[in-house]
Amino acid sequence: MFLEAQAAELGAATNTLLAYGRDLKDFDSWLAYKDLEFDKVMRGDVESYLVYCDAQGLAKSTRARRLSAIKQLYRFAFEEGLRTDNPALQISGPGQDKSLPKILSVEEVDRLLTAARSTGRNDADRLRNTCLMELLYATGMRVSELVGLPVSATRGDPRLLLILGKGGKERMVPLSPDARTALATWITLRDETQTARMAKKQPASKFLFPSRGKEGHLTRHRFYLLIKEIAVAAGVNPAKVTPHTLRHAFATHLLAGGADLRAIQTMLGHADVATTEIYTHVLEARLSELVLEHHPLSDTATRKAAGKTSSDGQ
Repeated sequence: MFLEAQAAELGAATNTLLAYGRDLKDFDSWLAYKDLEFDKVMRGDVESYLVYCDAQGLAKSTRARRLSAIKQLYRFAFEEGLRTDNPALQISGPGQDKSLPKILSVEEVDRLLTAARSTGRNDADRLRNTCLMELLYATGMRVSELVGLPVSATRGDPRLLLILGKGGKERMVPLSPDARTALATWITLRDETQTARMAKKQPASKFLFPSRGKEGHLTRHRFYLLIKEIAVAAGVNPAKVTPHTLRHAFATHLLAGGADLRAIQTMLGHADVATTEIYTHVLEARLSELVLEHHPLSDTATRKAAGKTSSDGQ
C-alpha cells in the first residue's frame, strides 16, 4: 500500500520505489528474526535495527536512507489510520560524510567526447555513444533521464530539450551546437533502423536509445559500463568517470564560466538550491588547489621550482 501510494500520489520514480522496497524488505527480515511485526514496532526497535545496520558495516548514507524509508512508511501508516503514532519520528539519522563530488577537468571531458566518436563495434554504436556523451555533458541529465529519453522530445533539431525528472517534474535545458549535431546524426540512423523493424512487422521503439531488453531502452547499468570503456579509450582514469561525474562536470564548468547558481539549479532539476551549492565548494577547492600548485610563494610551487632547477643544473 505504501509503495503504491508513493507511485500514485507523489509520482515517485521506479528506481526510488525499488530502493524503498529493498530497504523495507531488509527491515522486515530483521523484524521477523526478532519475532516482531510492523504494527507492533516501537521506537527502541527501530533504534536497535539501526545499531544492527551499523554492526553490519553499512555506510552512513545507506543507514540514513533506510531510516528515511522507515519514517516515511510509518508516516503513511499514521495518515491512513493504521497506527496512532510514528515510532521513528524522533530518531535522528547518522548523518552523512560531507565529501565533495569527484570532478573532471574541461580537458578530460574533451578527451572523453573525442574517444566516444571512435568507441564501439560499428558505426551505429559509435554514433549512439557520441550522442549519449554529448547530451549528458550538454544537459547535466541524470543517467535515468538520459537513457529513458523519449525520441518525441528530441524531434526537430531542438534548441531546448524537455526533460522529465524526479517526481514527474519537467524542465527545459538548452542544447549545445555539438550536442544538436550529434543528436540529429543519431536520430537519422535510429529512424532508419526503426523503419526496417516496422517493415518486418516488429514494433517501433518510443525511446531515443532503444534496446531489445525488457525496459525497451539502454539500461543504466549498460551505460555505466560503456562510459568506463570510453574512459579507458580516452586515457582518463576510469575510477573518476561515471555518468554522475559528467553531471558534476556540467555544473562545475558552468559555474566556473560565470553561470548563475539558480540557473544551474533549474537545469539540474534540484528542488533546493542548497543541493546545487555543493558546486561552489567544489570550485573553491579547485581554485585553492591551483593557487597551492602554481603561486610562486606557495610551498608546493617552490619545491617544484627547486626540483626543476636542480635537474637543469645536472
